[in-house]
Parts: sequence; structure tokens; C-alpha cells
Amino acid sequence: MFHTTIAGSLPKPAWLAETGKLWPKWQAEGDALARAKADATLLWIKLQEDAGLDVIGDGEQSRQHFVHGFLEQVEGIDFANKVEIGIRNDRYKAWVPQVVAPLRLKGRVHATEARLLRAHTSKKIKFTLPGPMTIVDTVANGDASPYADRVAMAFAFAELLNQEALALQADGVDIIQFDEPAFNVYLAEAATWGVQALERAAQGLTGTTAVHICYGYGIEANIAWKKTLGDQWRQYEKVFPALAASRIDQVSLECIHSQVPPELMALLAGKDVMVGVIDVASDQVETPEDVADTIGRALQFVPKHRLIACTNCGLAPMQRAVAEAKLRALADGAALARQRFG
Repeated sequence: MFHTTIAGSLPKPAWLAETGKLWPKWQAEGDALARAKADATLLWIKLQEDAGLDVIGDGEQSRQHFVHGFLEQVEGIDFANKVEIGIRNDRYKAWVPQVVAPLRLKGRVHATEARLLRAHTSKKIKFTLPGPMTIVDTVANGDASPYADRVAMAFAFAELLNQEALALQADGVDIIQFDEPAFNVYLAEAATWGVQALERAAQGLTGTTAVHICYGYGIEANIAWKKTLGDQWRQYEKVFPALAASRIDQVSLECIHSQVPPELMALLAGKDVMVGVIDVASDQVETPEDVADTIGRALQFVPKHRLIACTNCGLAPMQRAVAEAKLRALADGAALARQRFG
């Protein structure tokens, strides 16, 4: 009851990459960079276990960005001629690569990280991939692209994601999670072709499947956007019914220090719910009591056996010491909640 896990990313050590940034520059290259990525992954496996988490991730230590870490292994994308576009419905600008030819995988994308993770923990492991809708919101459909629109492009990416997801399952990954923050932006599209593309990405998987939907990393642009949303954030209301009817097993959502009405979690009946009990937009470390209180509020709408305690989003831009403290609070708070509600 109340198993614990992270949404996905964790801060990169200063010897691996710049700190405090969502798009950090690597501190090495070639073989030295590959070794540093592996070392950072091993470090965070140990720190997650030491904190007491139940499901362990790789912390996305080998990826500069959660979307582009996948795109780098895809043919048909031009990284040399990036263009500036507005992403997340023009919430902020980003320089992104362009799709210029049919999309194909160059080979395996995350085999090294997944196998390293599986070899160094006996606990259940989760691996994250970007979702199709979020990918097409983070690349440009170039003039030479063979895809008529973002929907066609999303389903092309979904096929590639499915190839990698099936391979990750064969590597021993227990839970494969697709990250879809775009679901909280393009609400009507998310509930139709967005969920359909997500299910295509998860097709044939026999292990646990999950989708993570949040209001973004704790960066300035996202914090400013949240201030425009009013007293009630009801975006989840649009997509949760479609997800409840889907084949996806788990849904990760933002909860603590948000304006999401908790009753919206009831729309996910029949699904495991990863409730965000750790705020990624604040350096203030939650107490175990804070975490247990948040779990208690969620239990009004989520059955005990279906509630998983999680972070609101990734911790990538956060300082390492703060992230470590928050992981301990996550595990300690879930333990306290078991005492209170078990």
C-alpha cells in the first residue's frame, strides 16, 4: 500500500552536466561522457534505495532533455538546422529540430540505461519515454516532412516508441511510463487522438503501463503560467475519462501545492493513481506529515490499493541536496500514511 516512486528525472551531478538547468550542457564527451552518465545513474539508484523508494528509475541521467534524449536516435530528424517555435501552446519558445524525412529508429535507444538499471537493483524498475503528443509539440514539421500534420506525425512516433517500449520490456523493465505534459495543454485533442496515439505506443506491452501528466517542471515559465490558471485547475477533467477507458494501467498527476480539485481523481476509477505528493516548483522540503496529509486527501477519491505516492513532476532542474531530501520525505511520508490509514 502507498508504494513510492519518482515521476522520472533527477538532478544531474555537477561533474556530469550543468546544474539547475532543464537543458544542461554535458561536462565531458565521448567515452568519458558515457562513463559519467553510467556513474550518475548508479549514484541515483543507490540514493533512491537509501531514501526507501519502492520503484526505482534511472533519473534520466543519460538524457539532456526528456524528449530529445529519444529523438537523438531517430532517423528523419534534422538537428543541424533547428528552428524556434512556441511549444506547449506557445507558453515558451524553444529551438527545436525538424522532421524532414520518414521516421525510423537508428537502433535501440535506451538499452544501456535500462540494462544498467535492471542489473543494479532488485526492486521494481520504471523507465520513462516521451509520449507521442508531447514529442510532436517539441519538434517542427519541416517543409520536407512526409507527414501531412501533427496527428500523422504523432502516430509515426508512436510506432517508434512502441518498438523501444517492447524492447525495454524484454530488458526487464517492470513499468513503462509515457510522459505527456501536452495532455494538459491541448485538451480536446488529448482526449481523442492523443490518447489513441498513446495506446498505439503501448500496444502489445504485457507489463505495467503508465502515463505522466503534469503542469510542468519547476521552471519560471511554468510557474508563471500556473498563475494564469485561476483558483481551480480543471485541465485533468477533459482527459481523465478517456484515460479511464483506455488500456493504460497507471496515471501520474500533480497534486500537492496545486489548485487541482482532488475530486477529479475519481474520474480515474479502475486505474492506479500516482499522486504527486512532492512539489517540484519549490525548494522547501515537505515533511512526512505533509506527504501523509496529501495522501489522506487523495484517499477520499482513490482506493488505498490503487494509490501510489509520487513527485508532481521531474526534479531535473532542482539542486541535488534538495532533491535527496524530498525523496526521503516521500518515503517517510508514505510510511506514516500506512500507519495512519493502513
